[in-house]
Amino acid sequence: LWQDVTFLKALKNTFLIVIVSVPTVCAFSLWVASAIYKLKGPVLSAFRCIFYLPVVTGSVAVTVVWKWMYDNYNGIFNQILKGVGADTINWLGDSRFAIWCIILILFTTSVGQPIVLYVSALGNVDQSLVEAAQVDGANHFQVFWRVKWAQMMPTTLYILVITTINSFQCFALIQLLTQGGSD
Repeated sequence: LWQDVTFLKALKNTFLIVIVSVPTVCAFSLWVASAIYKLKGPVLSAFRCIFYLPVVTGSVAVTVVWKWMYDNYNGIFNQILKGVGADTINWLGDSRFAIWCIILILFTTSVGQPIVLYVSALGNVDQSLVEAAQVDGANHFQVFWRVKWAQMMPTTLYILVITTINSFQCFALIQLLTQGGSD
């Protein structure tokens, strides 16, 4: 296998996907969860539903929608480019763009579960420690970094593991979008 050029290219692309998608999914999920955590009742539930919907939607259905959006002739992205007078792009046929298109799809389908988990983890933070840090003069960032983040580390570890596994399991997505890849 280590002499096979196709295998090495696939391995390189897979690691690129993992290295880019895992940190961005985790950081974005934490940011969104922090932003929506203070919301109450139906508004918080609506945001959870919106972000979690791509997770529970079938991968084939999601892939079909994204494939249509990336279509060379009728795709929404190329229609926007045509509308502003730019040249259209072969999103999935050009190796310069295909890997980033795949990462974007993986990102959008992967953030839902971490957001829900982070919202839950934020709800489990010991408020007496937060209040003690604030009384001691800690600013908002220090409270988040030193108190909340420390208490959310088990959740973060779990999110890193499941996001990494999800990123490595992107074969079906790539196969459905590019029929094996553009390079």
